[in-house]
Amino acid sequence: MGKRYNSEVMNHPPQMLQPFLWSYDLSRMDIAGDKQVIIKQVLDYGTVEATNWLRRTYSEDDIRNAIRASIRGDWGKKSLALWNLVYDALPSRENRFA
Repeated sequence: MGKRYNSEVMNHPPQMLQPFLWSYDLSRMDIAGDKQVIIKQVLDYGTVEATNWLRRTYSEDDIRNAIRASIRGDWGKKSLALWNLVYDALPSRENRFA
């Protein structure tokens, strides 16, 4: 599955994501180029509204790949467990959160 976002219409994350991307200047972020950090931060810290935006903006493959590519220790344990259940992103041997 390809990208869902139209970079000509929307280049930067919306302001509502600032609380979850607190250390970033949203006006300097690019939805396509910074998708790894945007997806990880929104899934880990975001609200329902923010995760709904994320799921409208990125494909399931984009989200699954961002979960796989991120460093496990950077996630909240419960958050990673939840999103792995939703997206079945981690190989079974990495699927332990003890």
